[in-house]
Amino acid sequence: MDYNLILKDIKPTSEEKKEIDSLSHNLMNYLQDICDDENIDAKVSLVGSVAKNTALKGKSDIDIFIAFPLDTDKQFLKKAGLKLAHKCCDEFDGDAEHHYASHPYVTADIEGFEVDIVPCYAISKGSELKSAVDRTILHTRYIKENLTQVQEDEVLLLKRFMAMTGTYGSEFKVGGFAGYLCELLILEYGDFESTLNAAINWQYGHVIDLQNYGTAQLFDDPLIVIDPTDANRNVAAALRLNKMAEFIQSCRNYLFSDNKKDYFYPLKRNLNKDDLINEFAKRNSDVIAIRFEIPDIPLDTLHPQLKKTCEALERKLNDEEFNVFKADYWSDEVFTGVILLEMASSKLNDIKVNVGPKVFINKACENFTSKYGRENCYIQGDFLVHSQKRQFSQAIDLVKHIFTKENIRLIKVGKNLKKNIINTYEFINVDEIENDDYLEFLDDFIHPGQYIVR
Repeated sequence: MDYNLILKDIKPTSEEKKEIDSLSHNLMNYLQDICDDENIDAKVSLVGSVAKNTALKGKSDIDIFIAFPLDTDKQFLKKAGLKLAHKCCDEFDGDAEHHYASHPYVTADIEGFEVDIVPCYAISKGSELKSAVDRTILHTRYIKENLTQVQEDEVLLLKRFMAMTGTYGSEFKVGGFAGYLCELLILEYGDFESTLNAAINWQYGHVIDLQNYGTAQLFDDPLIVIDPTDANRNVAAALRLNKMAEFIQSCRNYLFSDNKKDYFYPLKRNLNKDDLINEFAKRNSDVIAIRFEIPDIPLDTLHPQLKKTCEALERKLNDEEFNVFKADYWSDEVFTGVILLEMASSKLNDIKVNVGPKVFINKACENFTSKYGRENCYIQGDFLVHSQKRQFSQAIDLVKHIFTKENIRLIKVGKNLKKNIINTYEFINVDEIENDDYLEFLDDFIHPGQYIVR
């Protein structure tokens, strides 16, 4: 496989690199000059994939950290950091937006690049950590000191492969591999193909410990990669089991594929709405689609709550003997959320079996027959049971019952979603939303394995 051809397509062009280097330099100099002029004890640093030369083409986001001494008051750090960030955005015509990690930081679009300006503490080792973002400077320093120039390209290949197989990105929405984790994998295995060959033999709880800290026993995660800058942190903690599994199978498929090049490029997929709806019809499944308004909350808060709500509703339907074949959620992340339930069985008979105690438990059986009438009870296996009329024989009626102020407590709904769901939910046809991203969601829903094989 000639990876040079792939790298031509995924590495930032010399023009892009020149622009990003120039802008980064100007932003950092401006911020440091303000700090020096106003006697603010802080050092400005470039961090992240741009600083490490591991950014993919078109993904060259600029991450600038303003590091304050460890004895800096936290309130002063927040106030001074935001003030500096806003001054910088004003100077370079960027519209500042506040985001939150351990404390507020600013994101802005400046000259076509996404720029994050983040205040942090200047730590020299992981044990000095005062906020989650502090270790980013340590990560950047470690990778720059240990990753060779040749390995930078190997990281790009791994990131691109993961991105195209749906396993790249540590944000909750994806639950995949972080960029820093990709860099550590290349340091561990040497290059892209060696990483894939190793991954196909991973087991649950596989350990990578570059510094031999010996702290893997602290964690119970699918993949354990000890942070070289902090012995008490698993870099792979955000990696969900299903994404690890998808990556492993993607590696197997790739290594045995005659079309390796295709794994580095977007899927060729049919996003014709009529064709997608016909796919649902061919499956002969009842589909329940529920649309509702979403609150204005950070995406790292929104997606866990949408997932929690979707999974809780699926469990409740299954507990009531409806059979959910598949459930998932989608959001445009601005106005709308959708829960999609593909039902193997959405209609039940009117009678259900209420299972009581085992027949050998005398007192419990007497209580059961007293409650339901001795003449109405019978035996299934060695259990005393009673037939009773179902409260709901249609799945959609159960959903209507749950999504009310009085009954929403029947499932575990994301706390910021409850009011919106109760007040705005509606049942829609699965093809009712006009959004390209939604069509991709439907395509992924119908064809869940298409990313990991070409």
